[in-house]
Amino acid sequence: MRHVSVMSFTASLGLMAVFLVDFIDMLFISMLGNAALAAAIGYAGSILFFTTSISIAFAIATGALAARAIGRGDLDHARCVASHAVTFGVVISAILALIVWLNLGALVALLGAQGEVAELAVDYLAIIVPSLPILVVAMAGGAILRAHGAAQPAMWSTIGGAAVNAVLDPIFIFAMGMELQGAALASVFARTAMAAIALRPIFTQYGGLPRPEIGPMIADFRPIAALAFPALLTNIATPVGQAWVVREMARFGEDAVAGMAIVGRITPLAFAVIFALSGAIGPIIGQNAGAGDQPRVRRAFLDGLIFVGVYVLFAALVLFFLRGLIAALFDAEGITRELIFLFCGPLALAWAFNGWIFVGNASFNNLGHPFYSTTINWGRNTLGTIPFVSLGAWWLGAPGVLIGQAAGGVAFGLLAIWLGLRVVEEAKPGAAPALPPMQTRFLQLFARHR
Repeated sequence: MRHVSVMSFTASLGLMAVFLVDFIDMLFISMLGNAALAAAIGYAGSILFFTTSISIAFAIATGALAARAIGRGDLDHARCVASHAVTFGVVISAILALIVWLNLGALVALLGAQGEVAELAVDYLAIIVPSLPILVVAMAGGAILRAHGAAQPAMWSTIGGAAVNAVLDPIFIFAMGMELQGAALASVFARTAMAAIALRPIFTQYGGLPRPEIGPMIADFRPIAALAFPALLTNIATPVGQAWVVREMARFGEDAVAGMAIVGRITPLAFAVIFALSGAIGPIIGQNAGAGDQPRVRRAFLDGLIFVGVYVLFAALVLFFLRGLIAALFDAEGITRELIFLFCGPLALAWAFNGWIFVGNASFNNLGHPFYSTTINWGRNTLGTIPFVSLGAWWLGAPGVLIGQAAGGVAFGLLAIWLGLRVVEEAKPGAAPALPPMQTRFLQLFARHR
């Protein structure tokens, strides 16, 4: 529990700095007095969620493979496989970023944005989407550091990026009058700072990243794809589900979308520790699985579940007592205020189920069952989102959208616990995790047609 707690809280300091800047971003935009700007961030956030999922996927693959190699004592292979994973991530993210950038107008319209709000969202995204490869390097770099157990340098990477963003935000938004475009530009500089700060200790303390070579890269493609591909499928499920939530909320007007966007900024700030746990517990499980310490793998999983429950209860209480202050900060009225109060009340407690999904997914990814993560996340964001959100919107209006989204996660949080316990108990001490049949079949088909 101490290891889980220290890694999570240390990593959360960096994440909290990033999320705090996002929160202040929204606060600055709200101070401009134009509800369309806040709504534009709500629409843009869903698309950024999708692009960020790509960087998360490669960070998961990089961290898991490096942690296993480190656990076996093979530091040379850890450096090589990390270098190859980062290279694949940069190339693939650059291609996907270009595709998204060329279709921004259609994507924003698909979410339900129209008129000035749509134009503002596109302008914001046009600046920040091309920086996706930089974000891949930044997040993969943090994953490499955590795989070595270096939580503090990883923390300084995110804190440094947040500091850059915090300094540049008011300059670009207010002093230079760039408004939403200024916020996007500040984010690009912040991503660049995160990448630079993460790479420095990797090269000065942990042997760096060897120059990629074709032969070894091809050899490492299979294990990288075995984790990155299902992790990508897993993570894009969330923005798909979120896109449905945004579309349903758009039916109730710009004020409702603005309220949802504010909630979207409060959520990661309040639960930064849970987001950090998902990245911190993976290397603990991966290293101990590689070293053959199966009892500690089991203990880390169980302690992760307990940690989530205790922290969510604490965070929900804090949100409840601060709900009035938060609404006042944004001058929220009407439906916007109602949505903030709803989330900062009983709905915050439902985040325990999302946290348990995070713990389960970290276990699946590091014990050779990444497609379990894919199944859980897609189930959560389709069967556990679409019918619940649609029913909630029909029955209770805008508040019903948030209520439905929270209610849909209960069953899948419990499923993640049950399936995670099975995976942990079935893990063979000292053995490299086997690939599931579905995953093996996919990679065989890919190799055949390559």
